[in-house]
Amino acid sequence: MQRNAEHGALRTTGGASAPRSRHGRSWNGAPVYAAVDLGTHNCRMLMACPDRRLGFRVINSFSKPVRLGEGLEARGSLGDAAVERTIDALRACAQRMRRAQIVRARCIATAPCRRADNASAFVARVKRETNLDLEPLAAAEEARLTLSGCAPLLDRAYPRVLLLDIGGGSTEVSWIAREGRGALRFLGVVSLPVGVVSFAERYGGDRVPAETYQRMVSTIAEMLAPFEAEHAIEDAVSSGRVQMVGTSGTVTTIAAAYLGLTRYERARVDGLSLSFDAIAEVTRRFAASTWQERAANTCIGPHRADLVIAGCAILEAVCKRWRVGRLHVADRGIREGLLMTMMAADGAAPVNLPAVSP
Repeated sequence: MQRNAEHGALRTTGGASAPRSRHGRSWNGAPVYAAVDLGTHNCRMLMACPDRRLGFRVINSFSKPVRLGEGLEARGSLGDAAVERTIDALRACAQRMRRAQIVRARCIATAPCRRADNASAFVARVKRETNLDLEPLAAAEEARLTLSGCAPLLDRAYPRVLLLDIGGGSTEVSWIAREGRGALRFLGVVSLPVGVVSFAERYGGDRVPAETYQRMVSTIAEMLAPFEAEHAIEDAVSSGRVQMVGTSGTVTTIAAAYLGLTRYERARVDGLSLSFDAIAEVTRRFAASTWQERAANTCIGPHRADLVIAGCAILEAVCKRWRVGRLHVADRGIREGLLMTMMAADGAAPVNLPAVSP
Protein backbone atom coordinates (compact mmCIF):
# COMPACT_ATOMS: atom_id res chain seq x y z
CA MET A 1 0.00 0.00 0.00
CA GLN A 2 1.25 3.48 -0.79
CA ARG A 3 0.07 6.86 0.38
CA ASN A 4 -0.50 9.70 -2.07
CA ALA A 5 0.88 12.70 -0.20
CA GLU A 6 -1.34 15.23 -1.96
CA HIS A 7 -4.70 13.47 -1.75
CA GLY A 8 -4.18 11.06 1.14
CA ALA A 9 -5.43 8.19 -1.02
CA LEU A 10 -4.48 4.59 -0.37
CA ARG A 11 -3.10 2.25 -3.00
CA THR A 12 -2.41 -1.38 -2.18
CA THR A 13 0.20 -3.33 -4.01
CA GLY A 14 -0.95 -6.39 -5.87
CA GLY A 15 1.89 -8.61 -4.70
CA ALA A 16 5.26 -8.85 -3.06
CA SER A 17 7.16 -7.46 -6.05
CA ALA A 18 5.52 -4.03 -6.02
CA PRO A 19 7.68 -1.03 -5.03
CA ARG A 20 7.81 0.29 -1.50
CA SER A 21 6.49 3.73 -0.65
CA ARG A 22 8.86 6.40 0.55
CA HIS A 23 6.04 7.98 2.51
CA GLY A 24 5.67 5.12 5.00
CA ARG A 25 6.19 6.09 8.63
CA SER A 26 8.49 3.80 10.57
CA TRP A 27 7.72 2.26 13.95
CA ASN A 28 10.74 2.48 16.23
CA GLY A 29 12.79 3.07 13.09
CA ALA A 30 11.34 0.09 11.15
CA PRO A 31 8.93 0.08 8.17
CA VAL A 32 5.36 -1.07 8.73
CA TYR A 33 3.72 -3.76 6.56
CA ALA A 34 0.10 -4.94 6.49
CA ALA A 35 -1.60 -8.19 5.45
CA VAL A 36 -5.36 -8.66 5.11
CA ASP A 37 -6.92 -12.12 4.83
CA LEU A 38 -10.60 -12.13 3.86
CA GLY A 39 -12.10 -15.58 4.23
CA THR A 40 -15.52 -17.17 4.36
CA HIS A 41 -16.01 -16.35 8.04
CA ASN A 42 -13.49 -13.72 9.13
CA CYS A 43 -11.82 -10.56 7.92
CA ARG A 44 -8.40 -10.43 9.59
CA MET A 45 -5.46 -8.06 9.39
CA LEU A 46 -1.94 -7.95 10.80
CA MET A 47 0.41 -4.98 10.73
CA ALA A 48 4.03 -5.71 11.55
CA CYS A 49 7.62 -4.50 11.36
CA PRO A 50 10.72 -6.56 10.54
CA ASP A 51 12.46 -7.85 13.66
CA ARG A 52 15.97 -9.29 13.70
CA ARG A 53 15.18 -11.94 16.31
CA LEU A 54 11.54 -12.81 15.64
CA GLY A 55 11.32 -12.26 11.88
CA PHE A 56 8.65 -9.62 12.43
CA ARG A 57 6.93 -7.95 15.33
CA VAL A 58 3.15 -7.44 15.24
CA ILE A 59 2.17 -3.88 16.10
CA ASN A 60 -1.54 -3.98 15.30
CA SER A 61 -4.17 -6.59 14.52
CA PHE A 62 -7.82 -6.63 13.57
CA SER A 63 -10.32 -9.46 13.30
CA LYS A 64 -14.04 -9.38 12.66
CA PRO A 65 -16.47 -12.20 11.83
CA VAL A 66 -18.23 -11.14 8.62
CA ARG A 67 -19.58 -14.44 7.23
CA LEU A 68 -18.92 -13.33 3.65
CA GLY A 69 -19.67 -16.88 2.48
CA GLU A 70 -23.02 -17.07 4.26
CA GLY A 71 -25.49 -18.91 2.00
CA LEU A 72 -22.97 -19.12 -0.84
CA GLU A 73 -23.25 -22.88 -1.23
CA ALA A 74 -27.01 -22.72 -1.83
CA ARG A 75 -27.17 -19.40 -3.72
CA GLY A 76 -23.92 -19.32 -5.68
CA SER A 77 -23.39 -15.62 -4.99
CA LEU A 78 -22.41 -13.32 -2.14
CA GLY A 79 -25.43 -12.05 -0.21
CA ASP A 80 -26.17 -8.35 0.25
CA ALA A 81 -25.99 -8.41 4.06
CA ALA A 82 -22.72 -10.33 4.01
CA VAL A 83 -21.22 -7.86 1.53
CA GLU A 84 -22.23 -4.89 3.71
CA ARG A 85 -20.65 -6.46 6.79
CA THR A 86 -17.48 -7.18 4.89
CA ILE A 87 -17.19 -3.71 3.37
CA ASP A 88 -17.50 -2.23 6.86
CA ALA A 89 -14.69 -4.46 8.13
CA LEU A 90 -12.42 -3.67 5.18
CA ARG A 91 -13.10 0.03 5.67
CA ALA A 92 -11.87 -0.34 9.26
CA CYS A 93 -8.71 -2.07 7.98
CA ALA A 94 -8.07 0.74 5.51
CA GLN A 95 -8.46 3.37 8.24
CA ARG A 96 -5.93 1.62 10.45
CA MET A 97 -3.48 1.34 7.59
CA ARG A 98 -3.81 5.03 6.78
CA ARG A 99 -3.00 5.95 10.36
CA ALA A 100 0.06 3.67 10.34
CA GLN A 101 1.28 5.04 6.97
CA ILE A 102 2.45 1.57 5.99
CA VAL A 103 5.03 0.97 3.29
CA ARG A 104 3.29 -1.97 1.70
CA ALA A 105 0.20 -4.16 2.01
CA ARG A 106 -1.30 -7.17 0.35
CA CYS A 107 -5.02 -7.87 0.69
CA ILE A 108 -6.22 -11.31 -0.36
CA ALA A 109 -9.58 -13.10 -0.50
CA THR A 110 -9.96 -16.87 -0.43
CA ALA A 111 -12.80 -19.34 -1.12
CA PRO A 112 -15.81 -16.96 -1.42
CA CYS A 113 -14.13 -14.87 -4.10
CA ARG A 114 -13.03 -17.99 -5.96
CA ARG A 115 -16.55 -19.38 -6.12
CA ALA A 116 -19.15 -16.58 -6.09
CA ASP A 117 -20.58 -15.54 -9.44
CA ASN A 118 -20.66 -11.89 -8.29
CA ALA A 119 -17.10 -11.89 -6.91
CA SER A 120 -15.78 -9.48 -9.56
CA ALA A 121 -18.47 -6.94 -8.76
CA PHE A 122 -17.67 -7.29 -5.05
CA VAL A 123 -13.94 -6.73 -5.62
CA ALA A 124 -14.70 -3.63 -7.71
CA ARG A 125 -16.95 -2.26 -4.97
CA VAL A 126 -14.24 -2.84 -2.36
CA LYS A 127 -11.88 -0.76 -4.50
CA ARG A 128 -14.42 2.06 -4.90
CA GLU A 129 -15.41 2.27 -1.25
CA THR A 130 -12.17 1.44 0.60
CA ASN A 131 -9.47 1.95 -2.08
CA LEU A 132 -8.08 -1.49 -1.19
CA ASP A 133 -6.96 -3.79 -4.00
CA LEU A 134 -8.52 -7.07 -2.98
CA GLU A 135 -6.83 -10.02 -4.68
CA PRO A 136 -8.77 -13.29 -5.11
CA LEU A 137 -6.26 -16.01 -4.28
CA ALA A 138 -5.98 -19.33 -6.09
CA ALA A 139 -5.98 -22.41 -3.84
CA ALA A 140 -2.36 -23.28 -4.74
CA GLU A 141 -1.14 -19.80 -3.81
CA GLU A 142 -3.16 -19.95 -0.60
CA ALA A 143 -1.37 -23.18 0.31
CA ARG A 144 2.04 -21.69 -0.51
CA LEU A 145 1.48 -18.62 1.67
CA THR A 146 0.11 -20.77 4.50
CA LEU A 147 3.23 -22.92 4.38
CA SER A 148 5.45 -19.83 4.42
CA GLY A 149 3.62 -18.61 7.51
CA CYS A 150 3.89 -21.98 9.28
CA ALA A 151 7.50 -22.71 8.25
CA PRO A 152 9.05 -21.72 11.62
CA LEU A 153 7.12 -24.57 13.28
CA LEU A 154 8.36 -27.30 10.96
CA ASP A 155 10.67 -29.94 12.43
CA ARG A 156 13.71 -30.72 10.26
CA ALA A 157 13.67 -34.29 11.55
CA TYR A 158 10.74 -35.08 9.25
CA PRO A 159 11.36 -35.34 5.48
CA ARG A 160 7.63 -34.98 4.73
CA VAL A 161 4.97 -32.53 5.95
CA LEU A 162 1.19 -32.89 5.78
CA LEU A 163 -0.28 -29.40 6.15
CA LEU A 164 -3.99 -29.01 6.91
CA ASP A 165 -5.87 -25.72 6.63
CA ILE A 166 -9.58 -25.96 7.54
CA GLY A 167 -11.27 -22.82 6.26
CA GLY A 168 -14.81 -21.55 6.21
CA GLY A 169 -15.56 -22.41 2.58
CA SER A 170 -12.77 -24.80 1.63
CA THR A 171 -10.22 -27.14 3.18
CA GLU A 172 -6.69 -27.36 1.82
CA VAL A 173 -4.40 -30.36 2.37
CA SER A 174 -0.80 -30.02 1.19
CA TRP A 175 1.78 -32.79 0.81
CA ILE A 176 5.27 -31.31 1.12
CA ALA A 177 8.83 -32.61 0.80
CA ARG A 178 11.83 -31.25 2.66
CA GLU A 179 14.82 -31.16 0.32
CA GLY A 180 18.45 -30.04 0.39
CA ARG A 181 19.30 -27.32 2.93
CA GLY A 182 15.78 -27.50 4.32
CA ALA A 183 14.05 -26.20 1.19
CA LEU A 184 10.35 -27.11 0.95
CA ARG A 185 8.65 -28.36 -2.21
CA PHE A 186 4.97 -29.08 -2.81
CA LEU A 187 4.33 -32.63 -3.98
CA GLY A 188 0.59 -32.04 -4.16
CA VAL A 189 -2.27 -29.84 -2.97
CA VAL A 190 -5.95 -30.67 -2.81
CA SER A 191 -8.59 -28.03 -2.11
CA LEU A 192 -11.83 -29.59 -0.90
CA PRO A 193 -14.89 -27.43 -1.71
CA VAL A 194 -16.18 -27.63 1.87
CA GLY A 195 -15.31 -25.82 5.08
CA VAL A 196 -16.83 -25.15 8.47
CA VAL A 197 -19.38 -22.59 7.25
CA SER A 198 -20.61 -24.61 4.28
CA PHE A 199 -20.71 -27.83 6.34
CA ALA A 200 -22.58 -26.15 9.20
CA GLU A 201 -25.14 -24.76 6.76
CA ARG A 202 -25.57 -28.19 5.19
CA TYR A 203 -25.71 -30.34 8.34
CA GLY A 204 -26.60 -27.98 11.18
CA GLY A 205 -24.67 -26.18 13.88
CA ASP A 206 -26.47 -26.95 17.12
CA ARG A 207 -26.61 -30.48 18.51
CA VAL A 208 -25.70 -32.75 15.59
CA PRO A 209 -26.96 -36.37 15.73
CA ALA A 210 -24.25 -39.03 15.78
CA GLU A 211 -25.28 -40.45 12.41
CA THR A 212 -25.14 -36.98 10.84
CA TYR A 213 -21.69 -36.37 12.31
CA GLN A 214 -20.43 -39.64 10.87
CA ARG A 215 -21.89 -38.70 7.49
CA MET A 216 -19.81 -35.51 7.61
CA VAL A 217 -16.69 -37.50 8.41
CA SER A 218 -17.42 -39.97 5.59
CA THR A 219 -17.99 -37.17 3.08
CA ILE A 220 -14.51 -35.75 3.73
CA ALA A 221 -12.94 -39.21 3.74
CA GLU A 222 -14.31 -39.88 0.26
CA MET A 223 -12.95 -36.54 -0.98
CA LEU A 224 -9.49 -37.35 0.38
CA ALA A 225 -9.26 -40.84 -1.18
CA PRO A 226 -8.03 -39.71 -4.65
CA PHE A 227 -5.29 -37.57 -3.06
CA GLU A 228 -4.03 -40.57 -1.10
CA ALA A 229 -4.20 -42.79 -4.18
CA GLU A 230 -2.10 -40.30 -6.16
CA HIS A 231 0.61 -39.68 -3.54
CA ALA A 232 0.71 -42.83 -1.34
CA ILE A 233 1.00 -40.70 1.77
CA GLU A 234 0.16 -43.67 4.03
CA ASP A 235 3.48 -45.31 3.13
CA ALA A 236 5.44 -42.34 4.50
CA VAL A 237 3.15 -42.13 7.55
CA SER A 238 3.67 -45.81 8.41
CA SER A 239 7.45 -45.31 8.40
CA GLY A 240 7.23 -42.34 10.80
CA ARG A 241 8.55 -39.79 8.29
CA VAL A 242 5.64 -37.32 8.39
CA GLN A 243 4.92 -34.25 10.50
CA MET A 244 1.30 -33.15 10.47
CA VAL A 245 0.64 -29.43 10.97
CA GLY A 246 -2.82 -27.91 11.33
CA THR A 247 -3.74 -24.24 10.99
CA SER A 248 -7.31 -23.06 11.48
CA GLY A 249 -9.76 -21.87 14.09
CA THR A 250 -10.85 -25.49 14.50
CA VAL A 251 -7.37 -26.67 15.41
CA THR A 252 -6.58 -23.79 17.77
CA THR A 253 -9.98 -24.13 19.48
CA ILE A 254 -9.39 -27.85 20.09
CA ALA A 255 -5.94 -27.01 21.47
CA ALA A 256 -7.39 -24.37 23.81
CA ALA A 257 -10.03 -26.83 25.04
CA TYR A 258 -7.38 -29.50 25.63
CA LEU A 259 -5.37 -27.03 27.72
CA GLY A 260 -8.51 -26.01 29.65
CA LEU A 261 -8.04 -22.33 28.85
CA THR A 262 -10.72 -19.96 30.10
CA ARG A 263 -9.22 -17.21 27.95
CA TYR A 264 -7.44 -17.85 24.66
CA GLU A 265 -3.65 -17.56 24.91
CA ARG A 266 -1.83 -17.71 21.60
CA ALA A 267 1.56 -18.24 23.24
CA ARG A 268 0.36 -21.52 24.77
CA VAL A 269 -1.47 -22.77 21.67
CA ASP A 270 0.89 -21.92 18.81
CA GLY A 271 3.37 -24.77 18.40
CA LEU A 272 1.54 -27.16 20.73
CA SER A 273 1.79 -30.85 19.83
CA LEU A 274 -1.49 -32.74 20.30
CA SER A 275 -1.87 -36.51 20.24
CA PHE A 276 -4.70 -37.90 18.15
CA ASP A 277 -6.15 -39.38 21.35
CA ALA A 278 -6.33 -35.89 22.88
CA ILE A 279 -7.97 -34.54 19.74
CA ALA A 280 -10.54 -37.35 19.76
CA GLU A 281 -11.41 -36.69 23.41
CA VAL A 282 -12.06 -32.99 22.74
CA THR A 283 -14.01 -33.58 19.52
CA ARG A 284 -16.25 -36.13 21.27
CA ARG A 285 -16.96 -33.58 23.97
CA PHE A 286 -17.79 -30.86 21.43
CA ALA A 287 -19.93 -33.22 19.33
CA ALA A 288 -22.10 -33.97 22.38
CA SER A 289 -22.54 -30.30 23.32
CA THR A 290 -25.23 -27.79 22.40
CA TRP A 291 -24.83 -24.45 20.64
CA GLN A 292 -25.45 -22.67 23.96
CA GLU A 293 -22.73 -24.65 25.72
CA ARG A 294 -20.20 -23.88 23.01
CA ALA A 295 -21.21 -20.22 22.85
CA ALA A 296 -20.55 -19.93 26.59
CA ASN A 297 -16.99 -21.13 26.05
CA THR A 298 -14.89 -17.96 25.98
CA CYS A 299 -12.47 -19.54 23.48
CA ILE A 300 -15.37 -20.08 21.03
CA GLY A 301 -18.13 -17.52 21.62
CA PRO A 302 -21.46 -17.08 19.84
CA HIS A 303 -19.95 -16.11 16.47
CA ARG A 304 -18.29 -19.52 16.05
CA ALA A 305 -20.45 -21.83 18.18
CA ASP A 306 -22.29 -23.21 15.14
CA LEU A 307 -19.05 -23.97 13.26
CA VAL A 308 -17.13 -26.07 15.76
CA ILE A 309 -18.71 -29.46 15.10
CA ALA A 310 -18.24 -29.12 11.35
CA GLY A 311 -14.55 -28.40 11.93
CA CYS A 312 -14.23 -31.38 14.27
CA ALA A 313 -15.69 -33.69 11.62
CA ILE A 314 -13.26 -32.44 8.96
CA LEU A 315 -10.29 -32.84 11.30
CA GLU A 316 -11.40 -36.32 12.39
CA ALA A 317 -11.64 -37.44 8.76
CA VAL A 318 -8.07 -36.26 8.08
CA CYS A 319 -6.74 -37.94 11.23
CA LYS A 320 -8.43 -41.22 10.29
CA ARG A 321 -7.16 -41.04 6.73
CA TRP A 322 -3.54 -40.47 7.78
CA ARG A 323 -2.78 -41.86 11.24
CA VAL A 324 0.29 -39.76 11.94
CA GLY A 325 -0.50 -39.86 15.66
CA ARG A 326 0.25 -36.22 16.50
CA LEU A 327 -0.79 -32.82 15.17
CA HIS A 328 1.32 -29.69 15.57
CA VAL A 329 -0.92 -26.67 16.11
CA ALA A 330 -0.19 -23.46 14.21
CA ASP A 331 -1.87 -20.21 15.19
CA ARG A 332 -0.44 -18.63 12.07
CA GLY A 333 -0.88 -18.94 8.33
CA ILE A 334 -1.69 -16.74 5.35
CA ARG A 335 -1.22 -13.33 6.99
CA GLU A 336 2.16 -14.32 8.37
CA GLY A 337 3.12 -15.73 4.97
CA LEU A 338 2.08 -12.49 3.28
CA LEU A 339 4.11 -10.40 5.71
CA MET A 340 7.24 -12.53 5.39
CA THR A 341 7.17 -12.67 1.59
CA MET A 342 6.68 -8.89 1.32
CA MET A 343 9.52 -8.23 3.76
CA ALA A 344 11.77 -10.74 2.00
CA ALA A 345 11.12 -9.07 -1.36
CA ASP A 346 12.28 -5.77 0.16
CA GLY A 347 15.33 -7.31 1.80
CA ALA A 348 13.78 -6.50 5.17
CA ALA A 349 13.32 -10.06 6.48
CA PRO A 350 16.30 -10.83 8.72
CA VAL A 351 15.34 -14.43 9.51
CA ASN A 352 16.41 -17.10 7.02
CA LEU A 353 13.29 -19.09 6.16
CA PRO A 354 13.26 -22.26 4.04
CA ALA A 355 12.68 -21.74 0.34
CA VAL A 356 9.19 -22.78 -0.81
CA SER A 357 8.72 -23.96 -4.39
CA PRO A 358 5.66 -25.26 -6.29
